[in-house]
Amino acid sequence: MDSGYYAAMTGLLARTQALDTAAANLANAQTPGYRAEREFFRSVLLGPDALDSQLGMTMNNFGLLGGDRLDLGQGPIQPTGNPLDLAIEGAGFFQIRTPAGLRYTRDGSFHRSQTGQLVTAAGEPVLSSSGNPIPVPPGQVSVGADGVLSVAGGAVATVGVFNFPAAAALRPEGANRYLAPAGVTPIPSRDAVLHQGSLESANQNAIQGTLELIVMQRQAEMMQKALTVFHTDFNKFATEDLPRV
Repeated sequence: MDSGYYAAMTGLLARTQALDTAAANLANAQTPGYRAEREFFRSVLLGPDALDSQLGMTMNNFGLLGGDRLDLGQGPIQPTGNPLDLAIEGAGFFQIRTPAGLRYTRDGSFHRSQTGQLVTAAGEPVLSSSGNPIPVPPGQVSVGADGVLSVAGGAVATVGVFNFPAAAALRPEGANRYLAPAGVTPIPSRDAVLHQGSLESANQNAIQGTLELIVMQRQAEMMQKALTVFHTDFNKFATEDLPRV
């Protein structure tokens, strides 16, 4: 069978998966703290000698999609005027305690719960740098760039901002929640700066995301047309040439 068929098929598969990623990025362009996902490609045959053989070069040139990686680039910071809204500038995530366990987010749209704790919009406790819920007594709240939360001039706790080793791949859960890999311990972020009364927008530009989606759609259509051409050739070969053999 013509190797072009395999090239078109793997190309269509890769573009279809990339199309799903581009659509998800665009759909969450207005989600606070959303980290866009970017596709990456891998070789079919791995190892230092993968490209030394004709088979390895042929297979690897098909460009299979290896998966998606989180884009940890900074998103724009937008003021909200809410003193309990917090935006992170730099590397790091807020740590929250959910019914499913610890999760990490860049969405700093927090509020004071009825029990007097700093919680997410879903009512989940936001944790301090020591891993404890953060009390928010009544009074004027101030959060410094270093995360120290003060009420009426008295320091109460430090809002935790945690980072992960570069090789640690966080797993997305929903729009802007992330799960740490098993066995990976987060460390306090050293370069993160908190902005009180602001939220970080998604790091996906809506215009760029729209262009990426259109490009993915066109590439997927091209691969579909290529497969149609190969199918037509195969059918012709099967009906006209094979009977003569």
